[in-house]
Amino acid sequence: MQGGTVAVVGGSIAGCAFASAAARAGADEVVVLERTRGRLADRGLGLCVHDERAAELAATGALPAGIAAHRLTRRRWVVRDDAAGPDGRTFWEQPFPFHSYHWGLLWRGLREATPASVVYRQGVTVTGAAAVGDRAELRLADGVAEQYDLAVGADGYRSVVRETVCRTSRPEYAGYVCWRGNFDARRLAETGGTGFPGDAVTTVCFPGGSCVIYRIPGPDGPRVNWVLYAMPPQTGRLRLDDPTSFPPGQVTAELAGALAELLDRRFPPYWARVIALTDAEHTYVQPIYDLESAHTTAGRFLLAGDAAVVARPHTTSGAAKALQDASAFEAAWRAAACWDELLNAYRTARATAGRELVALARRLGRAQVERTPAWAAMNARQAQAWWQDQLAEAADIGGQSMTAPRPHVRSSRD
Repeated sequence: MQGGTVAVVGGSIAGCAFASAAARAGADEVVVLERTRGRLADRGLGLCVHDERAAELAATGALPAGIAAHRLTRRRWVVRDDAAGPDGRTFWEQPFPFHSYHWGLLWRGLREATPASVVYRQGVTVTGAAAVGDRAELRLADGVAEQYDLAVGADGYRSVVRETVCRTSRPEYAGYVCWRGNFDARRLAETGGTGFPGDAVTTVCFPGGSCVIYRIPGPDGPRVNWVLYAMPPQTGRLRLDDPTSFPPGQVTAELAGALAELLDRRFPPYWARVIALTDAEHTYVQPIYDLESAHTTAGRFLLAGDAAVVARPHTTSGAAKALQDASAFEAAWRAAACWDELLNAYRTARATAGRELVALARRLGRAQVERTPAWAAMNARQAQAWWQDQLAEAADIGGQSMTAPRPHVRSSRD
């Protein structure tokens, strides 16, 4: 199938990957509609991609070469133990074959790799979508309506396009939040300690939550990235059932105070000092949501990335999932003779993978936040058995292989 017009709603990681895939596959016109006017490259969040997923994505062209990444090899599980010293006590260590990325640098690499034929329009807000005959119509905030042969919803967990594809599917609050932040790795010298191994993800465990801490590359040198999961303050003043977040500079005093209390009461002193190095302008709070769209396609609309599936970040697979969606889309296009064949093939390729990812993420969230074990009483053998029980039939975190046979995975409600 050659030709046709494609609109991609949302210009972040998933949006850039889908725009490139459509252009490579043979679309006549590809337009990206991104509502943000500012520099997306300034976003400093950290993320990880499993080495095997990265190799598969590089082979399909979805992950361009040359994007800065930091190699990680192991994951350490640590608890506070005053007798063991300020670094805490490591009760288990496991292999962790991942590379970490800076969100902004990954996005910039994907954006620079988009073919020159792709039109990337910033400051364009899509307010609605509708099927008009065999076309996809997008309504813009300025009142203009534009029609395309296909519209891809890559507009995140608050997707406008999803309202057309699957109106009843909405993000469901998981009952807890994550505090996130990052800072210049050179500031580690201020802690007065040497307990930060550069090749490791350190998971600090405490009753009712956990925190992952690791290095990422940054525009001006290495940075430290961390994500802390726990229940929010139960005061009734926070309304989290509807999709929301607290970006840098907008974290409430209540949430900032809850973080400070967690660090003081639950963390080994060294790791508390590490997290406390983060400035307010690099700290934000993200409520955790689950989303399984009942449909990923409808008419001439298609959902991608977080617009289709929102899995809790414990699976370390969000970016890989978005890029895999784009790879499957390009493969489906190249094998299709018409639009219906393309959409059917994409739905078949990605629907099951999305459901299984959400199922695994729910199990990990329960185990690491909602129903935490007695971490301090665990030894390495017990920790490994506990971990395997959470994985169930899944091979690992980091996303599923697109080439290996997929095992059966337990239901998300198990």
